[in-house]
Amino acid sequence: MKSDETRMKLGILFYFSSQWMGGVIYVINLIKTLNFLDESQKPEITLFYTPDNKKFLDEIKYPYLTTVEWIFPPIIWGNLESLIIGKNVFIHKILREYDLDAIYPMHDFPVRTKTKTKLISWCADLQHKHYPEFFTLFQRMQRDFRISLGLRNSDKMVLSSTDVLNDFNNFFTGSKRTQMRIFRFVSVIEDLTGIDINDLRNKYKLPEMYFMVSNQFHKHKNHKVLLLALAKLKLGGIKKHLAITGKFPSAGNSLYLGELHRIIYEHNLHDQISFLGVIPRNEQMQIMKHAQAVLQPSLFEGWSTVIEDAKSLQVPVIASNLKVNIEQLGDGGLYFEPHNADELSAILERYPIRNIKNVFYEDYNHRIKRAAEELLMIFQ
Repeated sequence: MKSDETRMKLGILFYFSSQWMGGVIYVINLIKTLNFLDESQKPEITLFYTPDNKKFLDEIKYPYLTTVEWIFPPIIWGNLESLIIGKNVFIHKILREYDLDAIYPMHDFPVRTKTKTKLISWCADLQHKHYPEFFTLFQRMQRDFRISLGLRNSDKMVLSSTDVLNDFNNFFTGSKRTQMRIFRFVSVIEDLTGIDINDLRNKYKLPEMYFMVSNQFHKHKNHKVLLLALAKLKLGGIKKHLAITGKFPSAGNSLYLGELHRIIYEHNLHDQISFLGVIPRNEQMQIMKHAQAVLQPSLFEGWSTVIEDAKSLQVPVIASNLKVNIEQLGDGGLYFEPHNADELSAILERYPIRNIKNVFYEDYNHRIKRAAEELLMIFQ
């Protein structure tokens, strides 16, 4: 067994807002993925977490993990102070107090730091370039600023997919001078044997057959096309059922959410949709495992966590025909144009009853072991 003196020492920054569950799940899953390495390969991890993310720590099981509560400066003031004093205040104290081989995933590089520790940044996607209308001008400028500094001052930048890499080459000339690496996120699924699907069907009042949707209610997640497809099928006398996780916000939260409420009301779709709310992840995964298929209708993704969940559970996916979805699913997916409710309704109408024993994707353990080894190579 490798001694602690010879193990790689990796600092993980867990400072994403708890409101951005994509970032939270990314970090938790990152550490779980490293559990699939051979014992001698597993790095020693120091997890620097914000007080807001303390509630997620119990989900992380790893044999060489130390957790440290840490206060990171606000983005704007942290950048200004760093520029004034010439030191990156987001990580300066960490570098001074901890002996680390690498720190990941970083977002803020206001100045270049002289250190033997590899400073590795991560960017999930460039959604603000494709859908600027979903962001304020300040948000777009802030994103561009942080990415440009990351390209200039980080040792490596990790991206989520080849599709995102192509975006970087199109939008940021500095990407060709930076060491870019792709790490394709995979989902680690906990043991579900103690959770009975029939109990969950009774608890959440689910029918025997349903399709699963697990996206946040942002406009680019495109729940609208799902509701319009249900409405079209209902006009033809066909009813399909959706199980949707996440709290359904009120109509007053945005014009888009108001539109979703209106579609449900006008077509009386209430009995065809189960809004499950925010539920424990192990229950969510068991419900997903027994779905007819997972629906992923997004207008934009960097690399879909939901699709990775489905792949790990061997659940078929019906997805929008984004390049990144095709990169992620290959021949294992069924695709539709994300603005075409007629196309989606036709797929759902003829969709066969699923045999839960069917295999659609590569073996779970092989996928995650390979991902863990690729991740380790990035840090070395």
